[in-house]
Amino acid sequence: MSPLVSILIPAYNAERWIAETIQSALVQTWPYKEIIVVDDGSTDKTLRMAREFRADGVTVVTQKNRGASGARNKALALSQGDYIQWLDADDLLSPDKIAKQMENQKRYGSKRTLFSSAWAYFFYRPGKAKFIPSPLWCDLSPVEFLLTKMSQNVHMQPGIWLVSRELTEAAGPWDTRLRRDNDGEYFCRVIAASDGIRFVPGARTFYRRASSDSVTNIGRSNKKLDSQFLSMQLHVGYLLSLENSERTRAACVSYLQTWLPNFYPQRPEIVQELTQLAASLGGELLPPRLSWKYAWIQKILGWKLAKEAQLVARKDKENILRSWDRALLKLDRRRQRR
Repeated sequence: MSPLVSILIPAYNAERWIAETIQSALVQTWPYKEIIVVDDGSTDKTLRMAREFRADGVTVVTQKNRGASGARNKALALSQGDYIQWLDADDLLSPDKIAKQMENQKRYGSKRTLFSSAWAYFFYRPGKAKFIPSPLWCDLSPVEFLLTKMSQNVHMQPGIWLVSRELTEAAGPWDTRLRRDNDGEYFCRVIAASDGIRFVPGARTFYRRASSDSVTNIGRSNKKLDSQFLSMQLHVGYLLSLENSERTRAACVSYLQTWLPNFYPQRPEIVQELTQLAASLGGELLPPRLSWKYAWIQKILGWKLAKEAQLVARKDKENILRSWDRALLKLDRRRQRR
């Protein structure tokens, strides 16, 4: 029999996107699939909208709010598939995404092989997504993947992966301590347990920039900063467990340097711990710098206000781009109705 693929969708207050996301799962050309939606205590219409798809065979359950990791663990516990496709409640899959990856599964055979795909950001119009290759868009061993990710500050989105049940069980459950970067930490474990990553270029995943207030943005949240710090410590441990060498330690120091500005100057105790961790790896962290656009603010008003101005400017810019894309979507729909 052909393998069953479980498409698992954790959802929280996703009423704007959930129908489109479920639809992208339903139209997958791979016929042997189950779709499970776990509503994580939403306070909007997410649960009601998801239940409208039960007639199409979609399983919908709800639970008290436990966070994204808790919802994912619930969905996994309910699933029966030989392979797992994670799909966030605002993201989309190309119709043949799973089918193309399963074709490669037949070719390579090993249940420990991990399959990835191309992915791109979008706001409202997936047709405008630009698929720009990164150094991770190729076949890689686990250590080379993590080394490249951490040294070059590149990442892959959760929906790109197709993971066997065997590999999923080897990696263990999602870490419910993490409010941010729980996916980065989880897939580090999946990658470390795999025998290698096979990139399937024809498969595509669409990663929605849903809101500047989403969990992916750290901003000023101390809970997210704590989560990011924990995830960083775990990242370093995972890479060094695969290969403890001069090059992997250097990649870890580069990774710490990249994320250092997020904690400065708000969390000096974390800055100190990161500095000590870098020293234990044989490296040194440099004081973070702001771009020239905000350096003059730093000189006059200090680092804290300069960083605040940077955060506000980034949020405003993204909100403008999001509003513009939404307006163009409405215009496109009006034209289609004429």
